[in-house]
Amino acid sequence: MSLISKIVSFLPEVKKPEQKKLGFKDKLIWTLVILIAFYILSVIPLYGLGQNSLSRFRELSIILGASFGSILSLGIGPIVTSSIVLQLLVGSGIIKLDLTTHDGRTFFQGLQKITTIFFILFESIVYVMLGGLAPDPALVGNPAYFSFQLILIAQLVVGGFLVLLMDEVVSKWGFGSGVSLFIAAGVASEIFIRAFSPLNSLGEFASGSGQPPVGAILVFFTSLLSGAPKEAIIAIVGVISTIIVFVISVYAQAMKVEIPLSFGRVSGYGVRWPLNFLYTSNIPVILIAALLANFQLGATFLQTKGIIDAGLATSIVGWISGPPIVTGILTGSFVLLDLVKAFVYILILALGSVVFSIFWVQTSGMDAASQARQIRAAGLHIAGFRTDERILEKVLQRYIFPLTIMGGLFIGIIAASADLLGALSRGTGILLAVMIIYKLYEDIAKHHMMDMHPAMRKMMGG
Repeated sequence: MSLISKIVSFLPEVKKPEQKKLGFKDKLIWTLVILIAFYILSVIPLYGLGQNSLSRFRELSIILGASFGSILSLGIGPIVTSSIVLQLLVGSGIIKLDLTTHDGRTFFQGLQKITTIFFILFESIVYVMLGGLAPDPALVGNPAYFSFQLILIAQLVVGGFLVLLMDEVVSKWGFGSGVSLFIAAGVASEIFIRAFSPLNSLGEFASGSGQPPVGAILVFFTSLLSGAPKEAIIAIVGVISTIIVFVISVYAQAMKVEIPLSFGRVSGYGVRWPLNFLYTSNIPVILIAALLANFQLGATFLQTKGIIDAGLATSIVGWISGPPIVTGILTGSFVLLDLVKAFVYILILALGSVVFSIFWVQTSGMDAASQARQIRAAGLHIAGFRTDERILEKVLQRYIFPLTIMGGLFIGIIAASADLLGALSRGTGILLAVMIIYKLYEDIAKHHMMDMHPAMRKMMGG
């Protein structure tokens, strides 16, 4: 047994269910339990917190499935960061693993868990020691300040472990994965609040406060009634942009290439092997968004400690964030530099998504060789070709590599465009939420339709 395997054996782990296939009701219950637990934990404040410099990064917290200032301040950050690091190391050949084998994938998963725990500890220390989440500044110089720092770090570590375990529960007992569930939950609540909330930016009821409500729908109607068409247009553009991203994302999710296959021993019968246009689904955009979020948070931490000046930190954040072009044009604040920043932002998201798409295909068993083995194991082959796995691999490669590139480009461009249009949530977040929900719908429809209540089955189209 390798050292990694020995270490993993001592780590806490969620057991898999004994039965081979859980029913729809059981999976639904476990998913809802974890979702409720996630929402409850995200509103539990950190004890001893006096300064929350991360509160202004609300949009980033949605991508990270985090709630800065709560026990879940780390969110899915450590899980995603460890995935990014390992994919880069394996993809570059620094770590040599054969991920086409069961042992290779098992070793990779164990290594990823250990790396995730490392990043839980590392990010907890960084968040507190660099001043992102800090005790009351009035205690600086007092021995109690360091004690409160340790208390904050301990709470963040506990929260990070809870997220890791909740992710395992959802993956083994529920629908999809905890990472996807937490992102979708955060994006859904963000969109609902920014569309309908009657509160202003200070958390007070907008009526009589002199400040407009956060909800874009309410801003649209109140602006029209008060004779402020420009504000109404800005509000409705955000709503329309969100709807457009939803529609395009759903349409793209349904696009696929189907390869006709036939059974080797049964003539006249065959199936179609689907390869989705968004071949790597939402994974690449999660990874590139998390990477950019880490850069932005890192720049803020370095500026807080005086390692870099505020101008440089602002510049870093500005160049890797999408400027709201439409809002700038309507308010008269648009400058030519915004157009350059928008182009750079689209380029970063698009190319980053392509790179992570390629890495993900190679590390997750989605490459042509792995798909060919699955097809052969099922007793299938491509009609008109010899039943040779190498031939099957070459045919699949003609489709898989282009789909990997095009799918990565597409989701990167769509996510960036939504940010530039001023949608109700981060474009990346909206795209992720749509893809997560659609994939969840497909999974339920494919595997659990017969387990549902008749009313729910009818609603799902069964």
